[in-house]
Amino acid sequence: MSNALHVPCDAATARTAGGTRSPAYPRLVVATTILASSLAFIDGSVVNVGLPAIGRSFDADASGLQWVVNAYLLPLSALLLLGGAAGDRFGRRRLLIVGVLLFGIASLACAVAPTLVLLLLARFVQGASAAILMPNSLAILGQSFSGEAKGRAIGIWAAAGAAAGAIGPILGGWLIDAGSWRLVFLINVPLSIAAILLASCYVDKDVDDTAGHLDWSGGALATVGLGLATWALTEGSGRAWSPSVFVALGAGLIFSLLFLSAERRLGDRAMMPLALFGSRSFVGLTLLTLLLYGALGGLFVLVPYVLIQAGGYTATQAGAALLPLPLVLAVASPAAGALAAKVGPRWLLTTGPVIVASGLLLMLRIGSATSYWLGMFPAMAVVALGMACAVAPLTTAVLMSVDSGHTGAASGLNSAAARTGGLVATALVGPVIASSGPALLSAFGIAAAIGAVICSVAAASAAMLIRPGRETQPSNGMDGSPSTIQAESLRQEEELQ
Repeated sequence: MSNALHVPCDAATARTAGGTRSPAYPRLVVATTILASSLAFIDGSVVNVGLPAIGRSFDADASGLQWVVNAYLLPLSALLLLGGAAGDRFGRRRLLIVGVLLFGIASLACAVAPTLVLLLLARFVQGASAAILMPNSLAILGQSFSGEAKGRAIGIWAAAGAAAGAIGPILGGWLIDAGSWRLVFLINVPLSIAAILLASCYVDKDVDDTAGHLDWSGGALATVGLGLATWALTEGSGRAWSPSVFVALGAGLIFSLLFLSAERRLGDRAMMPLALFGSRSFVGLTLLTLLLYGALGGLFVLVPYVLIQAGGYTATQAGAALLPLPLVLAVASPAAGALAAKVGPRWLLTTGPVIVASGLLLMLRIGSATSYWLGMFPAMAVVALGMACAVAPLTTAVLMSVDSGHTGAASGLNSAAARTGGLVATALVGPVIASSGPALLSAFGIAAAIGAVICSVAAASAAMLIRPGRETQPSNGMDGSPSTIQAESLRQEEELQ
């Protein structure tokens, strides 16, 4: 579900983009970015609810269902940074329109796919399209406003995202119960048309001919490396750990090392500048994000599946069962942001994952005869409370961990790390999806316990690696003291909320 949740550093993409002009139709520009971003977030949340129905339609095994999620997450994780850079080079409005158009076509292809293979191909195109439209929609939001107007615009965008996160699974479940899982993908078609029309009419053209080259080699190596590793983990967990699986895993590792070598040669021109990892705090924040969103990504693929297959829930009820997460986040995140101003983000980023781990352990109480209010609701509420503690200060901490010249790259990489965590976790949940009856609940309990351990490791990484102050000196005119930087970052975080 990491792809269904707003990753906090998504907002930083908009925040770090320099506002250069006031749009003639500001409300319509905000509406354009909301529509474009909602394509990715709604699609991610409703597909999880639809996995059991998709499995029945195609008689898919565990590996096939894992790929329904990961065929989307793979290109999104690998190409997110490249998509933002392409917008800088060829024009953000142009790339936004191209991304939305491809997403709409791919969604239509998903809806009419006659076989699982064609569905997975269409999902891959969806993920690549999302990697284009997401960073550029947020960059358009950032470049179109400045000062307080930017804060208000980001706040509206974030509120709309929270609403989409709440409504999406319920709407998707209702469509599945009322008709077919294919209707879930058709939601994106009218949204795509509306976003293209608005972008064409009301978003200013922008092409920066001075922008540097694109890191095509980095994007290709990252995609191949992640793809081979994901295939190996999916096949191994869902079917069998055969020699070919280990060969693919080793090849994925080799391509990943080649990617790091290529990024090192390119320096600051790389899609992932390795200089970022010279900051100990940034390393800790990246590890925290990877682990925390990985645990959530894997579990929230499984939660609707288990509720439907073992708990007897309808798809609508399974979607509604996730409702406490966006609601608690919306209510508790502003208070957590205010607390971060007083005590600093480090301790909230340490305690938040511990609370999430407690919520995951509460999921061990979920059974076929357990009521929602005694089983699922307490667990979801605790997980949401822990995420509220972590989400609010995470953007602030990322922006504090690097110099001002790298804030855009840092926020983009943090967003990519969240999706990668969900990608890897989903590749490993095969044994749970392959189970049925009482064995499904037992396997889910083991997965929840492992998720709790992963969240505990995330908390330890925050405690050990994240430093209370800022490691590098800013070059944006602030005095450089941690209190000044934190106050400015918190002001922006409060505007976001």
